[in-house]
Amino acid sequence: MPYALVGTRLLMSTTFPRRRERQNRIPWLLDRLEREPRADKVIDALRTGVRSLPLGRGRDALHGRWLGHPVHPVAVQVPVGSWFSAAVLDLCPGRSREAGLLIGVGLVSAAPAALTGATDWAELRQEQQRVGLVHAVSNTVAFGLYAASLAYRAKGRTAAGRTLGFLGLTAVGVGGMLGGHLAYRQAAGANHAEEVPHVVREGWHRVGAVADLPAGRPVRRSVDDVPVLVVRGTGGTVHALADRCSHLAGPLSEGTVADGCVECPWHGSVFRLSDGWNVRGPATAPQPAFDTRVVEGHVEVRLRRGDHTEPADDGAGTDRRTNGTGVDTTHGLGS
Repeated sequence: MPYALVGTRLLMSTTFPRRRERQNRIPWLLDRLEREPRADKVIDALRTGVRSLPLGRGRDALHGRWLGHPVHPVAVQVPVGSWFSAAVLDLCPGRSREAGLLIGVGLVSAAPAALTGATDWAELRQEQQRVGLVHAVSNTVAFGLYAASLAYRAKGRTAAGRTLGFLGLTAVGVGGMLGGHLAYRQAAGANHAEEVPHVVREGWHRVGAVADLPAGRPVRRSVDDVPVLVVRGTGGTVHALADRCSHLAGPLSEGTVADGCVECPWHGSVFRLSDGWNVRGPATAPQPAFDTRVVEGHVEVRLRRGDHTEPADDGAGTDRRTNGTGVDTTHGLGS
């Protein structure tokens, strides 16, 4: 028998032990934390307390509506960066004084960072709030350890201060891991309407007859499997926005329409119907808006994109019919 064939048969008959992959328990533990209900009463009390703070317009500023995304990830850079830099200096002989200065900077800057985080946390889903509570506890422990570290350094007990500082950095690391889970696994703070421009095709899409749209009431329609909120005003104006709220994907079609805006039924974000602008938080991103027109008694919508050179319809209920030459013939519906 040829050696090549013998070798092939030997290889085929040989069984190799299958490598057994070890399961990473961290994602499993985090998923279990999301489902753990024992702290829900504490969460309810804390959420009510945060929402009752007399912040006024400052609440939207803490959410980051002015920035276009949450402020909290930006605010935490100062305390975390200060504390990490202090740990580096603690590894260098004779730099305990400078490390203590950085610890103090971190302690002072932690307060506004915590306030922005608490404001966002109070408007999250329950599963997210469960993870967020442990995230806050970890950071609170870190704050306490760093405060103790600074106190020991002031008393001249540098070694104990360093030890407490490293323990504080460990707690900060745990809190950062939980914050990453919140942001990237649970999509807290993400724009939940961001994918709309990427899945809705170019051009006009028919969403139904004008007669089927009750005046002043939100109606849900669909474009390329994307839910769309359609509202016909009492004067014949038709507006359309992406239906899923950019904050946490709440159904705007189940919200309240008033003063040219729609309010999300989940957390109270308010969007302007004419252009999707987020008038009030907690949403930090505007809602994708659609141009509208009425053709032969049917409403058609087109996603409003930044590269459109053609001005959007003024919403005055124009009826555009395309004749055989491809030229639009426009007829006002009147109010």
